Amino acid sequence: MNDNNEWHWQESGTAWKGVGIYHVTLTIPSREPLLGTLEIPDNDPKQAWVEWTELGTKIRDCIEEIPHLHPEIQIIQKKIMPDHLHLILHVMRPMKKSFNMVIRGFWQGVKRCGREYMASVNPHIMRTNERQGDPIFTERPFVRPMSRRGQLQTMIHYVQMNPERLATKRLMPELFRVQDKIEIAGRTYKGVGYAELLQRSRYMPVHVRGVWVEDAEQHGDNTRLREYMNRCVLEARKGVVMVSPFISKYEQMVMDVLLKEGLEFIYIADNGFRDYYKPHDRLFDAVARKQVLILSPWEYDASKKRVSRAECIEMNKMAEEISGGII
Repeated sequence: MNDNNEWHWQESGTAWKGVGIYHVTLTIPSREPLLGTLEIPDNDPKQAWVEWTELGTKIRDCIEEIPHLHPEIQIIQKKIMPDHLHLILHVMRPMKKSFNMVIRGFWQGVKRCGREYMASVNPHIMRTNERQGDPIFTERPFVRPMSRRGQLQTMIHYVQMNPERLATKRLMPELFRVQDKIEIAGRTYKGVGYAELLQRSRYMPVHVRGVWVEDAEQHGDNTRLREYMNRCVLEARKGVVMVSPFISKYEQMVMDVLLKEGLEFIYIADNGFRDYYKPHDRLFDAVARKQVLILSPWEYDASKKRVSRAECIEMNKMAEEISGGII
């Protein structure tokens, strides 16, 4: 393998030997539950936990070996799920090796565990497939640096909640399964969440106008902005379903109230739904409460980083169409 050309670990300019905190994800591409079994006592997601297989236990040992081999690294959080694992690692001081080399070494170690496990389970398959490479951990680990304020605690919570979230998805598959071919006002969407929101009688788009924001932020007059945001919440309390991509910080403030009060809304996403899609924390919980439907007309684009102005305009247009086009 040519490390310089193929081993793309992070954004350019990152000092890999310096201090930093990283989220590492490693997945079994086939999504087979080879690392453990999800247990859900009393069908209560909050009690869910993963009982590791022999392979899962070996992977745990590989993880715990990291700070012994590299004392500069502290394990902040780890979670081994049935078909993937999460690590949050803290590089406390500069290392002699780059962080990518450390993770590459870890990857090689878990691949070796995978080969040994497959050989013990079915030696014949291993002999006939030995030229096809490693049968389990064929994909490189995904590494994400964390630098923004509050990002670490958010990610720790995300990792800790993995068993509960997986249990919730299994107990409520109809809410978290991607629904195809949702036709509204001449557009076709895919959706995740509470589809019965499309059967309500009244809808209202949430779109804060730039002139209201300019009045509030540049001229100190927030009357129109405040009245509009208040109206959105008051209408939602009356049973009107709010519809929006919730782009601006003021629109997000409205969504914060909707989430807090359990009010129904339709969220328009700027990207499609990848395989094994899972909404982020607050939207996940809202889906489970049958509070939100997430819609997107686009196919998933793994390279997408940010939303463009043209997309913002188009999504606000969708909110208008949906609000007036659901029969």
